[in-house]
Amino acid sequence: MAEPARQQPTAPPPAAAAAPPRERWTQWVALTTTILAVCAAISALKGGGYGTRVQLSTTQEANQWSYFQSKSVKQHAVELHRDQLEVLRLEARSPEAQRVIDERLAKATAEIARYDREKNEIKAGAEAIQKDEGELKRHSGAFGLAVMMLQIAIMLSSVGALIKRPAMWVVGLVFGAVGLVYSANGFWLFF
Repeated sequence: MAEPARQQPTAPPPAAAAAPPRERWTQWVALTTTILAVCAAISALKGGGYGTRVQLSTTQEANQWSYFQSKSVKQHAVELHRDQLEVLRLEARSPEAQRVIDERLAKATAEIARYDREKNEIKAGAEAIQKDEGELKRHSGAFGLAVMMLQIAIMLSSVGALIKRPAMWVVGLVFGAVGLVYSANGFWLFF
C-alpha cells in the first residue's frame, strides 16, 4: 500500500491583503481630535448653562425693577393725597378737623417713608442681580469663545489628516490650546 501524502503547512496569505500601515502622526491626530471634541462638548454644555442663568437673572432683574416702579407709583399717589390733606388743613376751621387731618398727614408721611425704604431695598436687590448677571455673562462668553476655537481646531486637524498635512494639524493644535485656555477661563475667569 502506498503511503498517504503528507500535507505541507500552508503559508500565510500574501501581504497585499493586509491593511497598509498608518502613519504614526495620524494616530495622534485621532487622539487629539477626540480630546478636543470632548472639551468642546463640555464647554458648550457649561456655556449653555451659564446662558440659561443669564436669561433667568435678566427676568429676575426686570421683575425687581417692575416692583420698584409699582412702589414708586404707589408712593406718588400717597404724596398727592398728602398734598391734598395739607391744603385741607389750611382750610380747616375747627380744631377737631385739624386734628383728624394731622393724623392722616402723619399716616401719609409714614407711608411715604416706608415706600422710600422699600424702594431702596428693591433697588439694592436689583443692582445685586445685575452685578451677578454681568459675572454670568463673562462665564458664558468665555465658554462661547472656547467652543468656537475648539471647533476650528477640530476642523483643521481633521482636514490636515485627510490631505496628509501635519502642519495643518499643528495649527489646529494651536487653536485647540487657545480654546482650552478660554474654556479654563470660563470656569475660573482669569481674565
